[in-house]
Amino acid sequence: MSLRSLAILLPLLSTACSAQDAPPLRTRAEAIPKDAVKATPATDPTPPILHSDEYEPPVPLEGPVNTAGAEDSAYILPDGNTLYFCFVADPRMPPEKQLFDGASGIWVSHKVDGKWGEPERVLLQDKGQLALDGCACVQGDTMWFGSARQGNIRGVDLWTAEWKDGKWSNWRNAGKVLNGDYKAGEMHISADGREMWFHSERPGGRGGMDIWFTRKGESGWETPENVAAVNSADSEGWPFVTADGAELWFLRWYKGTPAIFRSRKSEDAWSAPELIVSQFAGEPTLDAEGNLIFIHHFIRDEMVSEADIYISRKKRK
Repeated sequence: MSLRSLAILLPLLSTACSAQDAPPLRTRAEAIPKDAVKATPATDPTPPILHSDEYEPPVPLEGPVNTAGAEDSAYILPDGNTLYFCFVADPRMPPEKQLFDGASGIWVSHKVDGKWGEPERVLLQDKGQLALDGCACVQGDTMWFGSARQGNIRGVDLWTAEWKDGKWSNWRNAGKVLNGDYKAGEMHISADGREMWFHSERPGGRGGMDIWFTRKGESGWETPENVAAVNSADSEGWPFVTADGAELWFLRWYKGTPAIFRSRKSEDAWSAPELIVSQFAGEPTLDAEGNLIFIHHFIRDEMVSEADIYISRKKRK
């Protein structure tokens, strides 16, 4: 779920929404349209294309995670056993309707004995209150996520939540600096919580949407720096930085569709980006073993009909 795609919800959320306006919770199966047909690699006219000999060919993530709906914005914890993602029951449904379908939002699946379990809904709003959440990033006991809800500074703001007593709670707006001044979009934060990469169309970029970097100093988040080595006159976004800080993964358009690129850091400088996976591939995340998890969108009648989480395993030497 893109933060940009949710921005139109602000007028709706700014109106008074009473408790009875909040939809009842539904399972993913209940929310998916009855006419939806699960896409597979065999029926995919535009499968992802691998451009690197470091990885195995990409395949859909095994287990119950992928459905005939849209699984999007995946984030895997370093141990590879916990996967957060955004679910939208029907990609054809506009965001203002997703707000009321009772299922669209953040979900989590846990791997037990090598197998992914049935995903569970992650609730980040008080009962009876409206919110549409997505784009989770988890570091330690803190979750960062994008949310369209009342009280935002803009249409969709960055929020944080705290893991306490076995559940996420104490959600709060990430503040005016990130949401208002820096206009931070989808982001990734370092393991120590002191560095953040995000995409934004804020002034001073190289063109379109750029990737920016900020550090957390004693007085808060410092003025962002443009990561000029990876940005171009087109748009770049959805950054992910490996735990050692040595690789920056991101989305850039290639031959008319989203693709995944990687840049490596050497002596404090980022290398020229290299293409890893193309053709409707984006939003990369990696586990500690270097396996690449990303989103692949299926196209039907020139529209996104479904989105699945794919994995491209790193080859072992």
